[in-house]
Amino acid sequence: MRFTKNTKKAGAVLALAASAALLLSSCSAGGGDAADGGSESGGSGASITFLPKNLGNPYFDTSSKGGKAAVEAFGGTFNEVGPTEATPDAQVSFINTATQQGVGALAISANDPKAICDAINEARDNDVKVVTFDSDTSADCRDLFINQADAAGIAQVQVDMITEQIGDSGQIAVLSAAANATNQNAWIDLMKEELEANHPDVELVEVVYGDDDDQTSFDKTAALLQTYPELKGIVSPTTVGIAAAARYVSTSDAKGKVAVTGLGTPNQMREYVEDGTVTEFALWNPEDLGYLTAYAANALVSGEIEGAEGDTFEAGDLGEFTVGADGVVLLGDPFRFNAENIGDFDF
Repeated sequence: MRFTKNTKKAGAVLALAASAALLLSSCSAGGGDAADGGSESGGSGASITFLPKNLGNPYFDTSSKGGKAAVEAFGGTFNEVGPTEATPDAQVSFINTATQQGVGALAISANDPKAICDAINEARDNDVKVVTFDSDTSADCRDLFINQADAAGIAQVQVDMITEQIGDSGQIAVLSAAANATNQNAWIDLMKEELEANHPDVELVEVVYGDDDDQTSFDKTAALLQTYPELKGIVSPTTVGIAAAARYVSTSDAKGKVAVTGLGTPNQMREYVEDGTVTEFALWNPEDLGYLTAYAANALVSGEIEGAEGDTFEAGDLGEFTVGADGVVLLGDPFRFNAENIGDFDF
């Protein structure tokens, strides 16, 4: 048992075992949280428990699908648990239970960067490796963070898509989230740099803000098309904005004339891809994210890596990855969704 490696904590852990059993019992009785099933291979790979922000979320169903495939490939044991509501308090109880069960690693999408750190540190003190994915904690309370995409990659793919779709010439506009949204502003600044450096015939006429509100984003789209009759494309680096823009364009005279692209989810954008309003948009592939997370966790448990900058490990079909600064592993460039592949995704 993993607990025998830390005799100082063994008593405390055993004392909590009873409460763990009660917790699992209450969860299964419908106390607001939920625990899902897992799979055992009987192989030599690590026992890895996935803890998404919440269960019943198609995005995390997809990331867990990738994680399970990876665990089965390296002969480990996969399990998924999680709350029904995405709150940090609800995640803490599952972290404590996994610690008491002596799992090899926890793969967590954090509902809060700090609120779950005490529970995570308790897990790590008991030799449980902790890998965050999708949403990170503070860097000092986990071993690795699997980052789905970096700012430069997100900016680049959006510029690539819009310039390809408008023939690298003409007016475009950006429909963003809130004016003070840190992520979106960073991406837009990088997009401006890329446009200025490599796309001299593309003019960014205006950045407008839909505040991540569907109706506001819809109205901003209408205003852009009225203000700029020569507009050839709209880039929206937010899932709310791109869906609202596509909805407006799909029923207007601009359909087929004004390109809409940016960051969206397949389920939001499917009808607009299928009706021809949207040619292509991007996001990361959550299945690959879960797959890489599981391999990273297994590498930590086996001792192949320690999580230090420069460590390298193999992640099955995805190839080799290197640990970067602050224990971050980058999945890669965002994934492009279009008519040829959107049917393969459900999130």
